[in-house]
This record gives sequence, C-alpha cells and structure tokens, in this order.
Amino acid sequence: MKTVTDLVERLQAHHRQTADTPLFNPVFQLSLDLSRELEGGVLTLGGLGSILAELECSGLKSRAARLQCLVEPGKARETLASLVGENADFDAFAARWSHPQLHAVFTAHPTFLLAPAQSDAVAQAASGPGGVDETVCAVPAERPAITLDYEHERALRAIAHAQDARDAIVGDLLSRARAKWPDRWTEFAPLPFRFATWVGYDMDGRTDIKWYTSIAYRLAEKARRLDRYADRLAQIVTDHELVGTLRSAAAHAARHAAAFTQDLSDPQALVAAANELTADDPDKLLSLTPIVERLEAEATGDIAVGLRTLAAAMRADGLGMGWIHFRVNASQLHNAFRRRLPEGQEIDIGSRGALATLRAMLAEVKPLRANFAALAVESSTAIRQFLAMAQILHHVDADAPIRMLIAECEQPATVLAALYFARLFGIEDKVDVSPLFETESALEHGGRLLDALLAEPAYQAYARGRGRVAVQTGFSDAGRFVGQIPASLAIERLQGRLAGAMEANGLTDVAALIFDTHGESMGRGAHPSSLSDRLEWPLSPWARRRFVRAGIVLEPEVSFQGGDGYLFFATPELALATLTRIAALRPAETDAQAPTDEFYRRTDLSLDFYRAIKEHQREHLESRTYSRAITAFGLGMLVETGSRKSRRQSDLAADRDMSLRQIRAIPHNAILQQLGYPVNVIAGVGSAADGNLDEMAGLLRESPRGRQIVRLLRAANSLASIKTVAAYGELFNSAYWASRTYRGTEEHLAPACAALAEYLTKDDRNGVFRRLASRLRVDALKLHRLLDLVPDDSPLATREQVRREIGVLQALRLALLQHMFLKAVSIPAFSRANDISRDDVLEMVFTLRIDDALAQLRRAYPVQVARASDFAVDEPGDYPDGEGEGYAAIHRDYIEPIEAAHALSLRVSVAIANLFGAHG
Repeated sequence: MKTVTDLVERLQAHHRQTADTPLFNPVFQLSLDLSRELEGGVLTLGGLGSILAELECSGLKSRAARLQCLVEPGKARETLASLVGENADFDAFAARWSHPQLHAVFTAHPTFLLAPAQSDAVAQAASGPGGVDETVCAVPAERPAITLDYEHERALRAIAHAQDARDAIVGDLLSRARAKWPDRWTEFAPLPFRFATWVGYDMDGRTDIKWYTSIAYRLAEKARRLDRYADRLAQIVTDHELVGTLRSAAAHAARHAAAFTQDLSDPQALVAAANELTADDPDKLLSLTPIVERLEAEATGDIAVGLRTLAAAMRADGLGMGWIHFRVNASQLHNAFRRRLPEGQEIDIGSRGALATLRAMLAEVKPLRANFAALAVESSTAIRQFLAMAQILHHVDADAPIRMLIAECEQPATVLAALYFARLFGIEDKVDVSPLFETESALEHGGRLLDALLAEPAYQAYARGRGRVAVQTGFSDAGRFVGQIPASLAIERLQGRLAGAMEANGLTDVAALIFDTHGESMGRGAHPSSLSDRLEWPLSPWARRRFVRAGIVLEPEVSFQGGDGYLFFATPELALATLTRIAALRPAETDAQAPTDEFYRRTDLSLDFYRAIKEHQREHLESRTYSRAITAFGLGMLVETGSRKSRRQSDLAADRDMSLRQIRAIPHNAILQQLGYPVNVIAGVGSAADGNLDEMAGLLRESPRGRQIVRLLRAANSLASIKTVAAYGELFNSAYWASRTYRGTEEHLAPACAALAEYLTKDDRNGVFRRLASRLRVDALKLHRLLDLVPDDSPLATREQVRREIGVLQALRLALLQHMFLKAVSIPAFSRANDISRDDVLEMVFTLRIDDALAQLRRAYPVQVARASDFAVDEPGDYPDGEGEGYAAIHRDYIEPIEAAHALSLRVSVAIANLFGAHG
C-alpha cells in the first residue's frame, strides 16, 4: 500500500465485507493494515507523509473547485453586464442600486486553517478560467503565528479587493446611467454594498485587545484608505490638488497609528500620543463631505464617471476601510450600568423596575465630555468601549457610524443601558446598538424582548434618529447548543417577530438591519450547496416577505469569517465574482406576492419537526456520552487557527470532565468534522420524522424551504461516517490491544500491546464511542428512510470520491495515533527526580496533548547532559561507558517518532477540513 489508489481500493474491499459482517469496521481495519506495515518496517513515517501529500493536494484542489463553482468567476463580467442593463426606468434603476443589497462584515473567527501560500494558491486556482490543476499543491505549508495583527492584515486585504470590485460595479452602473439618462444621471448615488469589520474591536470573550489597540487599528485603517483614495484619484487626474491633501492626511493618520501601537500603560507615553492626536492640524481630516462635494462638482467630461465612482466609495466607507463593529457581553454592560445607579440602589436587569429606572435615567442624562485620560483610568470593559468609540468619532472619523454589538442579550433593559452610555458620551447619533440573539434562551425569548424594546418611546426616537433598527443573530453557539437546523428555524421566526414588532409599533419608516453571523461550513450556519442557499439559509424568503409586506426596507448583513470567508475576496477576480453573484441574487429583496411555502402553512408538521430535532440535539448536548466523546482528544486534533483561545486552560484531571461549554463553537464543530460525523447538523432529523414519515417527506418534497433543509442534510451526510466515529473508540479498546499479537504476529509489539491492554482496562472511552455510534446509527437509519422519499436535487459528482478520500485520511490518522500510543507506552520509566508520572504522560498522549507530553519527556530525558570528558580531572576513570547514548536512543526511538507522527496527524486534520470545505 504505497499510493492513495491502493488505499482507496483496500478501503472499498473492506467495505464490501460489511455485507457479511455488519459490525466490521472498514476504516479501523484499514488503519490496522497501515499500522502493521508501519510497525513492521514496510512503511515509514516518511512514506505515510508522501501518501498524505497526495491527499492534501486533493483537498486543496477540492476546495478551489468548490469555490470556483460557488461564484463562477469566468461569468462575472457577463453577469455584471446583464445586471446593469436590467432596468429600463431610471427611478427603478436608481432605487435598486442606491441601497445596499448586502452589508459584508469581515470577522476574524478562528478559521485561518491554511498557510498563506496555500490560501493564495487555492484562490488563484479558483480565479482562473480553466480547471484547477496540480499547481495549487506546489506551495509551502508553513503557517505563521496567527496573531491579531495577522488577522487584521488579512481582513484589510480582503476588504481592499471587495472595494475594488464594488468600484467596478459602480463604474459600470454610472456609465449606463450617463448613457441612457444623460439629464438625470447625476441624481444617481449608487451604493450596492457596504463593508465592515470587527477585527480588533471585538472584546467578547477575550482580554488581549487593549483600548489603544482599537484606536491604533482605526487610525491604520484610515491611513490605508486615504492612500487608496489618493491612488485612485491620481489615476483619474494625475495632478489633482486633492491627491496631496489625501496623502498628507494619510501620513498624519499613519504617524498617529504608530504612536498608539506602542504600550500606552505608561502615562507619559499616553499623554504624548493623546495630545498629538487631539491637537489641531491642517492634515487632520475628520470628514470627507467637502471632498465628496468637490469631486462631484468637478465630475464632467471624460473623468465624470471616475470621479463619481470615487465619491461613491467615499460615501460608502468614510475615513476607514469600512465601518467597524465593537462587541461586548451583556454582563459587562450590566456591571457598568450598576455603577451609574444612585448610591445604595440595586437593580434586577430583567425586571419591570429596571425599564422604569432606565426610562428616567435616559430622560435625565446629560452628555459628558471624555478624553483619553478617561480611557486610561476606566476599569469597566463596556464603558471603555463607549469611550473608545467617542474618541474615534471625535478624532479619527466623524462621519462613519459605529455598531455596538451586545452578546448574550436577553433583556430589553440591556439595550437601553447601551443607549444610556451612548447618550452619556454624546455619540447616540452615530452608534447603532445591536442585540445579539444566539443562545437557546435568547432565541426562545427574543420575540418578547423585541416587542418590549420597540414599544419604548426612547428607543423609537433613537431608531428614527438612526434610520434603522439593528439586530444580530448568531449561528455558531446556536448551532452548537440547539442544532443547526433548529437554530436556523428559530432565527427565522425571530426575524419574523422583528417585522411584526416594527409594524405594530409604527416603525415601518426605518430600515431593519439584520446581521446574520455565520461561517462558511455547514456546522455553523452557511449552507454549502450554492451561494443562493448560503444567502437564503440565514434570511429566508419567508422572513424577507414579512418585511416587504410591512413596507420595511431590509438591510441584510452577513459575515465572512476568517481564512474561510476571506477566500471569497482573496483575489480581484473572486471578489468581483462574489459581489456580482450576490447582486444577481438580490438578498435585500423578495417577491411579496409569492405563494406561501407549505413549510409555513403546515405548522402542525413543521413545528413538531423543529421541536423534535431540537429535543434530540439537547439530549446529545446534555448526554455524558456525547460530551466525553467530543472531548476525548481535547483539542489535540486541531491546529491553531486564530488569535482567540479555543478553550480555557485546565489540568489533566479537568480534561476528563471537560464541559462542551469550555470549548468554543468553531472548535466544537471542527472536532465533529475530524471525528467523522457533523452531529449538530444531521442528528435528530430522522427521529423527528419517524412518527409521521410519509407526511413529513411530502412536506419536505413540496416545500422550497424543506428542500433547502434536505440539501443541507445531504451535503453533511455525504461526508459523514458513523463507522469512523466507532473507529476512534477502538483505540481505547483494551481487548483490541490484547488480541493484536494474540496469534504470534507482531511479537516485537507484544510488550507494548500488553501494557496498553492493561492500562486501558480502566478507560471509559471505548464504551463512550460505542454508545454514541449506536445512537447515531439508530437515528441515521430513520434519516435514510426519509431521504429515500425526497428527490436529490443537489447531485455532487465528486461526492463518493471525496467520501473515500476522507475515509483514507481517517485511517491514516488512526494508524498514526496507534504509532504514538505504542511508542509512548514503550518509553522506560522516568527518573525519580522528575515530578510527573509515566501515567500522566500517557494520558497526555491519549488526549493528544502531545506538546505537553513531549516537553515532559524531554525534561525527563535531556539530550544535552554533562559528560565526564568535559572535566579535566587528573584521576583516570572508565565509568560511565557509552555516556549519553541511552538518552539519545530514547529521543531517536520514541520522542522524535511521536513528534513526527503528531505533525502528520495535524496535516490530516487540515486535509479533512479542506474536503469538508471549511474549518469547523
């Protein structure tokens, strides 16, 4: 077995055996075949690496081909030309293109799975007109440290490509308007897309972003955007006076960005940086309005379209690479608000009294001036955010509004508390306060929150002042704790409640801005089948119709998360293709007269279906079996993919009892991918339909939303393998290790296998995985009966080949894990001087805390030890003989192979994620 083809054929042969022996596990058997060849010297780790390299190449090509299929860059120009020419009436044309079809937010959730060279190669391959070839694989896989600065730089690069693509669209729109309506075209102010980011401003769940980091980033973004404006103006009019103005303003911003990049915990450094930024300066540009007005006034002749395109970009982005989103947790906001209460007064934020108190405080609050000294001494995270926003609006960009996202917001008083602080610091007219609905409780009670909030006169006045009601719905935690399908349906109902609440409270004169935060994978909210499904899954046609029929302008907003999401904008070609495809799909619009989808008419079926899936998902979440299986390997299967920690620190004992709530949503979903079964997408659907199979199948078959659900299920199920889940449990099967050398084979492994067999008699993980696999199998049998009754309208030509390659990758990793287990258990007992036991190190290996285990082993067996020959003493001696050889041999025979096998195992993880299409 030297090639991928050999392994695929062997896996297929093993699969055929399941017809005669249903409990036979093809994936684990292939791993045993590989393990025997590896331990017998027929295969080496280097040989496995060569096989893996071929599969890595396949994963990268698969990812590039999928991206190319989603956005079709070869058709972008043709699509754009068709879109620009659609409307024959000027008013209809202007109405369509003067409001954003989509707000795109470039977030930095930990999905930077690929090395930069790999990411660039995938993007280049997907951008080309031809197919994806082998060149996508011929790139280095060295991954840099993923710092906040790295994430910020990658976000800005993606946004720059998006801006250029939008300029191309706007330029074509203006050219058409000028040619067709020469008397009216200057009335047209195109704004097809807005862009934003929260990289460097999102404080929820992290303490490593200082307030001055956010100021520095905003200044750096200002400098970059001003330079880009200057570059574009110079292309249009080489010697235009404003080129120098923009360049000087960019240099001013860059200089101050550098000042705020340093550590400002030193008061003198803070005073110097603050005073220079707040001082008057002819190069301190705070508003683009005069420049925009001048460019539009000069827009005549051959340069007219170019200048108006530049002016449109300035109106869209302001003095930054886009708008920015700050984010805090509701509890942080509550703690901050309690400080503003009269001395001795307590408040229950969920009570009616809290709303009454906030009404009174909002009516009485007087704006306070704040400066950088206030930021330096403020201890409250939430208040620091408002102070930072105030300083940005006062000294960086006075035009662009700022979003304030509130995580875990479950009370209307929380939003009013945020509004109170915005008013306290005089920025109420520039801040959009947006509650986030993501937890099960928030989704369940969110409708009541919206009803109460939108009934508050103070909030109504605020919303009218801002021109919008802003909310955020999150798919990561919702998909983890509720299940992805129930989460999507709950979010959809919440969006419908928002439309109803706005209509009931007379707020149809403002827009509804709905920010749906999701990732690219099926595990956290992005439908994988098509870009149309990706846009409709979080904001369905049914929800859109609720707003359209109420006469409410809809502003949809979605996130493009980290390394996965940025691929859509990784090249100019992909960015243009992505935006033109989105524009063609018109996510801000819908046909108000479309007939009602049966899924919403037959609520006797669909609501029961939703509740049953949700209950099944909850049973998994609360099950000790599921929790123990998911955390069996800790996070050791995953590479670091972001600057935010994936879990809290814990000791060895805590690993055994690790809660799923200690692991963030994206790593949780990634572990499910790596174990072979996206439980939070698939599980429960079969069981939910089981009692009413024919009717439920009929509903899913006839309903567009139902077919969309089925497409998601098929996409996930096509990559899933319950046999793989069971195979991971066999690693901890004492009987397997005891039997492996039972008939005299692999005698050289007998001591190690016996030691593993004895050690694992007390381990619970084999039983845990078996129980989980059994539960999944029972549910899956019911799912297959359901899917047999619903036509497959999303055929994937490479589905079976991808499935086989994932199976081979899983077998490769299982063989590598067996190699690590055998090596770890064979290491001699440690010296007494070491304060950690051999069992501790074994447990580290079994939970894939390999770096920790190797650190302890190197401590126990140091390579560099003092030698007798280092001491020039006069007395002769013969001992020690062979000094240092024992430790060198331990490194060569045990420590280095474990390290090499673990490195290969992590490469397997990346290849599997690429075949899934995203990380997590």
